[in-house]
Amino acid sequence: MWTALSRGTERLVFEGRVPEAVAERMRAPGQDGDFSFPVKYGYCAVAETEAGERVFALQPHQEAFNARRDTLCPLPAGLPPRRAVLAANMETALNALWDSGAGPGDRIAVVGGGVVGLLVAHLCAGLPGAEVCLIDRDPARAGTARALGLAFALPEAAPDEADLVVHASASAAGLALALSLAGEEGTIVELSWYGTDAIAAPLGLAFHARRLRLIASQVGAVAASRRPRWSHRRRLAKALDLLRDDRLDALLTEEVAFDDLPAALPRLLKPGAPGLCTVIRY
Repeated sequence: MWTALSRGTERLVFEGRVPEAVAERMRAPGQDGDFSFPVKYGYCAVAETEAGERVFALQPHQEAFNARRDTLCPLPAGLPPRRAVLAANMETALNALWDSGAGPGDRIAVVGGGVVGLLVAHLCAGLPGAEVCLIDRDPARAGTARALGLAFALPEAAPDEADLVVHASASAAGLALALSLAGEEGTIVELSWYGTDAIAAPLGLAFHARRLRLIASQVGAVAASRRPRWSHRRRLAKALDLLRDDRLDALLTEEVAFDDLPAALPRLLKPGAPGLCTVIRY
């Protein structure tokens, strides 16, 4: 029915920037072929089974596929199939929130207003009393933040002394900003994947003296705090359930027919391309 581009990761694949050292670990579950492009890749598919059941699957962009029953996650009642393509990104955001240890009343900054950053901020805003600010250099992201009920700031006006900073901009400047916004003994969660790029982390300045904590969050493993009780399937089912909020349609900013996708990919995956999530219509 629908798939979605996971723009940051698929851009790295498209540009051949998947490091050989982690290529096997970064394979998509339904991937056909090896890195780099061209390769059958993707992991945001909403489909209808031959029996008529609507499901989410971690499958590439394609018109049909065979999959084991236990790899398909039924859509919950009330979730439109088109919005369900955000499930993989929501799962990443949920895992990051668990990794972060965020709690009620926290002052939280999210640097990077892409799909994952917006979803993390959206989840954080659900914590009682939390003060959440989305920070992005693109003023156009302010409208999306407002649609989700989030505060927004450009980098030069970002509030500091945060209890928690989540970095999701995939840029060296964004990481430097994230480190500068954390308060004494604050936590910075790094969600960005840089592929083969070497990124300088400014760990001088006040990083050491302020005893900041920099941790990585990656969706391939369930967060350690939940791992003894949560399976990947349980986490995915919860991500789908969390998408039953009509405001999240604001993250779906373009639609492309599957037949038009080959010609559209260079434009969609160009660095700095406007918009958020592109959905592919079948």
